[in-house]
Amino acid sequence: METMNKILIGLALSSLVAQVQAEQSLDQAASDPTASLMSLQFSDWYAFKYHHSDADDNSVVLRAAVPFKIGEQKHIMRVTAPFVTDSPVLDSGLSDITLFDLAVFDQSWGRFGVGLVALLPSGGSKRGAEKWGLGPALGFVARQDNFMWGLFNQNVLTVAGEDKRSDVNVSSLQPIFTYKLGGGWSAGLSEMQVTYDWEQKRWTSLPLGFGINKLERFSQTTPPIQFSMQYEHNFADKGVTPSDTLRLTAKILLPTL
Repeated sequence: METMNKILIGLALSSLVAQVQAEQSLDQAASDPTASLMSLQFSDWYAFKYHHSDADDNSVVLRAAVPFKIGEQKHIMRVTAPFVTDSPVLDSGLSDITLFDLAVFDQSWGRFGVGLVALLPSGGSKRGAEKWGLGPALGFVARQDNFMWGLFNQNVLTVAGEDKRSDVNVSSLQPIFTYKLGGGWSAGLSEMQVTYDWEQKRWTSLPLGFGINKLERFSQTTPPIQFSMQYEHNFADKGVTPSDTLRLTAKILLPTL
């Protein structure tokens, strides 16, 4: 039975690799937010320097991406759950969860997607905005040889929540760029989010960041894992905000059975 399970797992993982490589390489797809890959990601975000403060903080971020279909239409659902582990102003625990569902459309040059993003007030009064949010999300990713580039936009608008708390009305842009170096290695921009706050009428995050990735497959019966290290500097310096952040990530790529 154990041997049969290993064979089935190996076939499923081989199918995953073949399915993705029909469109793009697996190491490229692992960095593509529109790729039809099921994944489970564990990250540690350490803001080791702040503007106008000697503070630092740390969060562990869990992210799951699940591809599915409605009829013939491909979708990607992604859930991001941050856990505050150390902060000068917040208690430790679960912060607000974000969820998006993106309908994706394959093209000869890559793919584009449109959908919705939601903010869930799971952090409560201690670690969250106490607001429910909803808004449009859209983006595209283009590919050519070893290059991949694109842009992803999310907009969260308050729809309900605690009246005494400020509304959350923000737009964020994520530029995407990676270059395959060979041997499972790739490099490019970090998962930086350029963010404009419509309530404060200013840019609250203007980061520039870079990262390096390595895709590893330890055996034929274990799923591929992409390891990443990213550094970002935030140029938006009004208020006490993170200045420099280091992110370490392990993303497990899973077959869709």
